[in-house]
Amino acid sequence: MTLDRRALIVSGLAVPGLVLGAAPAAARAASLPPVPGEMVMGSPSAPVQFVVYASASCPHCAHWWTDILPQVRKGFIDTGKVRMVFREFLTPPPEFAAAGFILARRIPGKYFDVLTTVFEKQAAIYESEKLWEGLEAIGQQYGLTAQQFAEALRDPKALDAVNARFARAQTDGIEGTPTFFVAGAQVDGTDFAALSRAFAVAAKG
Repeated sequence: MTLDRRALIVSGLAVPGLVLGAAPAAARAASLPPVPGEMVMGSPSAPVQFVVYASASCPHCAHWWTDILPQVRKGFIDTGKVRMVFREFLTPPPEFAAAGFILARRIPGKYFDVLTTVFEKQAAIYESEKLWEGLEAIGQQYGLTAQQFAEALRDPKALDAVNARFARAQTDGIEGTPTFFVAGAQVDGTDFAALSRAFAVAAKG
């Protein structure tokens, strides 16, 4: 499964699997510092920071995003208790992950909406084996023409940026997705109960 080779993404991506950092990130006592290109959901004044590393091509991430995140949003993010900081990572097929992120950033003010749609349709797109067409249809859903979609995926600056974000995550020790940190400490578990416990501990200081 690959995107149409007209896309710059096919030949321009960093290859996942080689970790640039020495070891997985250790638990920290304070919130993680901001990094270029991260996206934030929720109130900036929320007392608890929730950092999510995920890939648009990762089936586990798609499951978490569509099944667990709505519960987290309802109970913690939308109530102002937690702010989610999202950081992009690339997993196989990396060209699909990068294209999904570039597409999400191309629609002004709709990053998380577009990414949600990518996750919702990920399995069907994989089954069709038409990655380019699947993402192109999502772009059209959000108002992009076929030409605008193609131009977005050929944008060298956008590609360089997504590669830089991926390299930064590797340097920080991230090896796979989804990976979560709450108040700087890595969370062991991805389900709602595990996250709820981590939020409660962080809220107590």
